[in-house]
Amino acid sequence: MQPNPTLDQLQIFVTVAETGSFSAAGRRLNRAQSVISYGIANLESQLGLKLFQREGTREPQLTEFGQAMLEDARRMVSVLQRIRSRVDGHHQGLEAEVALSVDAALPAPVLVRVLKAFEAQFPTVMLRLHIGTLGLIPDHVVSGQADLGIGGLLGDVEVHLTRIGFMSIVLAAAPTHPLALLPGPVAIEDAREHTQLVVTDQSERTKGRDFGVFAYRTWRLTDMRTKHMLMREGLGWGGLPRWLIADDLASGRLVEIDLEPFSETRSPLFAMRRYDTSPKPAAAWLIDRFKRQLRCFNEFEPGEVPEDEPEPATQAS
Repeated sequence: MQPNPTLDQLQIFVTVAETGSFSAAGRRLNRAQSVISYGIANLESQLGLKLFQREGTREPQLTEFGQAMLEDARRMVSVLQRIRSRVDGHHQGLEAEVALSVDAALPAPVLVRVLKAFEAQFPTVMLRLHIGTLGLIPDHVVSGQADLGIGGLLGDVEVHLTRIGFMSIVLAAAPTHPLALLPGPVAIEDAREHTQLVVTDQSERTKGRDFGVFAYRTWRLTDMRTKHMLMREGLGWGGLPRWLIADDLASGRLVEIDLEPFSETRSPLFAMRRYDTSPKPAAAWLIDRFKRQLRCFNEFEPGEVPEDEPEPATQAS
């Protein structure tokens, strides 16, 4: 049986192909040119095929077979580099995986920016992402299903909190909705007479309690996106994050409701973790990056609320 190429030989092959010469590959790999030439010669001997054309050219040129083999070699070298990075990360205390539970109300652009940066910063760390609502986020943290939770708070929690920002909640309805047609501020008595769309907490954390519910008649929904869709169709009114409905408000598909006892609310957002654990490098990085991105997104003023100090949420449903 023919001997298999070694990963060292493949790395030499890829480096020569990328740098264009044996001498340049030697400089990149910090090896003598003779070692590079010997590595390529041994690899070609094992394969029984030429990888580089040396005759008649100043610098070695990939043969047709060498060109075809290059991508395979790159993939194998990349796998080796990931294995080495994973081992190095383990020695440094880096997690193999981070389980992240995020409230659906978190601004989507913030989540995307953070995860793109996370992929670049921690290429060897796997991510398990759960999108939930309300009490499900701290539930996941308490139960150990999530290493880190990102979201707002309703009710009492038994987790360590780090204040990372806020989201703005506004009341809105379709422009044809009766409340939207009323002149001036809407009286609470008028709001009570029309169906309010409410996202129900699927956890037991706030069972029997309502937050920001004013109407006598409600439709209870399990997710914010459905609530958004039904509001645009005029099937009720309610509160939603401003970032989610900004385009609808700008285009007139939804209009803000000026309800007398309610003003636009800044609902705080927290990073949550269990008290009996400390964040490892990737989780600690995520906490800091979410805070930075939310500050940019909302022009958050750091002095407004002391860090790590929870405050009661006034999130409208």
